Amino acid sequence: MSSNLEKEFVEQLEANQNIVHKICRLYTDNQDAHNDLFQEVTIQLWKAYPKFRGDSKFSTWMYRVALNTAITLYRKSKRRVPTQRYETVEFKIEDTTENDETMEQLTLLYGAVKQLNDIEKALVFLYLEDKNYREIAETLGISEVNARVKMNRIKTKLTNIINP
Repeated sequence: MSSNLEKEFVEQLEANQNIVHKICRLYTDNQDAHNDLFQEVTIQLWKAYPKFRGDSKFSTWMYRVALNTAITLYRKSKRRVPTQRYETVEFKIEDTTENDETMEQLTLLYGAVKQLNDIEKALVFLYLEDKNYREIAETLGISEVNARVKMNRIKTKLTNIINP
C-alpha cells in the first residue's frame, strides 16, 4: 500500500481512536483484553481501509468495523470456558471533575449494559454517543424503525435490570 494511504489511515485512526476505546471498554472486562481487542480492531480497520469508499463518514464506517469485530470476538470468547473471572471493571475517564456518585452511576450503567446481548450493547453504545437513529441504523445494518423499536425495548430492559 502507498505511504499516502498509510498516512491517511493513521491520521483518521488517531482522530477517532476514542470510538474504538469505548467499544473495547464495553466488550471487555480487563485492560489486557481491552488492549487485545483494540489491536484486533485496528488490524481489521487497516485491512478494510483500502475498500473504504467514503460513502459515509470515516467515524461511521469505523463504528461498524469496530462493532462487528468486537461482536465476532465476543461470540467466539463465549464458546470458551472462562478460567478467570474479573469482578471489577477499571474505568479510565479523562475528565477529573467526576465525583464518586458519577463513577458509581457509570459502574452501574456499564454493569447493566454488559447483561445485554451483543447487538443491544452496540445499539446502546451508539445511542449514548448521541448518534441519531439513522446513523445507528446505518452503522448496525438495520432499518431506522427497527433501531427505534429495539432501543425502546432496551430502555425497558435496562430499567428492569437497574431497578428490579
